[in-house]
Amino acid sequence: MSHIDKDDFSPARFRILDLFAGPGGLDVAAHVLGHEVTGIEWDAGACATRSAAGMDTFQGDVRHYRAAFFPRAQVLTGGPPCQTFTVAGHGAGRRALDQVVRYISRLHAAVLPENGQDWQQIFRTWRKISEELRLKEVEAKEVRAEKRKVEEFRTITRKAMKDRLVHLGNSADAVRKVLKQLRDPQIIEFPDDEFMGLLREFSELSDQLNKIKDKLEELGDERTGLVLQPLWWVIERCKRPGSEPYEAVILEQVPAVMPVWKEYAEVLATLGYRTGRQLMHTEEFGVPQTRRRAVLMARLDRTAPPTGLRTDLLAPVPETHERYQSGGMSARTSKASHAQTLPLGDRKDACVSMEKALQWARKINEDLPERPAFTVISNYGTGGDPEARGRRDQDAPSATITGKVSRNRLVHRGTDKDLDEFDRFTPAEAGVLQTFPVDYPWRGNDVSQQIGNAVPPRLALHVLRHVLEPELSRAEAKVRMKQAVGDLMAWKRPAEPVTVLRHGDLKGHPLTGKCAPPTHP
Repeated sequence: MSHIDKDDFSPARFRILDLFAGPGGLDVAAHVLGHEVTGIEWDAGACATRSAAGMDTFQGDVRHYRAAFFPRAQVLTGGPPCQTFTVAGHGAGRRALDQVVRYISRLHAAVLPENGQDWQQIFRTWRKISEELRLKEVEAKEVRAEKRKVEEFRTITRKAMKDRLVHLGNSADAVRKVLKQLRDPQIIEFPDDEFMGLLREFSELSDQLNKIKDKLEELGDERTGLVLQPLWWVIERCKRPGSEPYEAVILEQVPAVMPVWKEYAEVLATLGYRTGRQLMHTEEFGVPQTRRRAVLMARLDRTAPPTGLRTDLLAPVPETHERYQSGGMSARTSKASHAQTLPLGDRKDACVSMEKALQWARKINEDLPERPAFTVISNYGTGGDPEARGRRDQDAPSATITGKVSRNRLVHRGTDKDLDEFDRFTPAEAGVLQTFPVDYPWRGNDVSQQIGNAVPPRLALHVLRHVLEPELSRAEAKVRMKQAVGDLMAWKRPAEPVTVLRHGDLKGHPLTGKCAPPTHP
């Protein structure tokens, strides 16, 4: 595996298992801090990137593995896909969230000491939940197939309506006007029986499609089950005979997942962990972009009674930088002036701009492009208006780096005029804005999506150090982080890629021990 060669390893060196590991945002941060990490990731492109970066990786579905397969892992991390909770329309996100909370409540009831359930009973609860989710997934697959057929018939009908309008001698503008009204076909009246027959057919298909969509929202999707996986792995390590609990658990996702982390925290507290939940603004931790992440942190408290419920919380990760103010230079200057009145030890650094981050990266890799002063025009709208594209000047942090980062336009500052060249961020630059090392070896298809989905490594540095090294003083932590950030920026890819492992490669892996992992409850 690739890491900075140095002698000052972390005070405690942990073996970390990273679920839904992506291209390695948390992993490269952990390596810099001196920990050993193994990731499980299903996406082939992300696995190719991990291989080139020297990250120990099992490729496959997390559901095909179990905590018992990796008995030597000491820390569990991960970012289960939870996009269903942010789906707009028809309350789909709310229903998915409520469904997950109900499943977590069932698992919590199974592990409560007063319920006195042994491991076999707890495992049966999980098997029932897994089977319910499997059946819903099978049904959803059938409903999605039906949805595709209805959409195909509706497209054919729409084309037939268009052809009929043209045949009747309507102009192109008139045809477009009628077809735009198909979102509400009840208001359309047209003096042609054949067209009106097609319209009724189109309307019936639209109604059928809406019912199918409602059904799919009720069923949820496979990500509903995936978000339960980390919790089950923790329960298995705490309750399965012969297993040792993880020393720490760190999970992160989009802000909409905070209610899930609240339910997680209650279960983890029952299992003997001190927990903390934090909505983190990435620019406050030195990341040159504004992005919010919901983080769950837990540390095993061995001083608590075996059946005790922990009510004390982990302290939040302290911010090191100012939060970005969108009001322009005057607002930022005012905030900076206020910071100067604080005691020296309490002052925070200014948030890192795109310009500064890319300048630092160019000192390491001179092949990065140099540009005149620029403004980034986002691929996304703002304020609910898809046409009002967000804008950020180079002396500000980037807007959130998403999987569509390659579509963002770079224009001459203060104008809409595209740069003559380098009018898009390169993958290396997009990675830098996500705080990956400039030489990180991006591989596979849809690199932009890999970068957008990744944990910002610099944010991961802060969280890992905070949770895994609580014994450090404030001054020691500051020195430790300064060294770690420098090592992250100077990270170099390994000379050779590592082999991506499969399920059959479990035997003999450092986290599995010498024997093959168990296959029974």
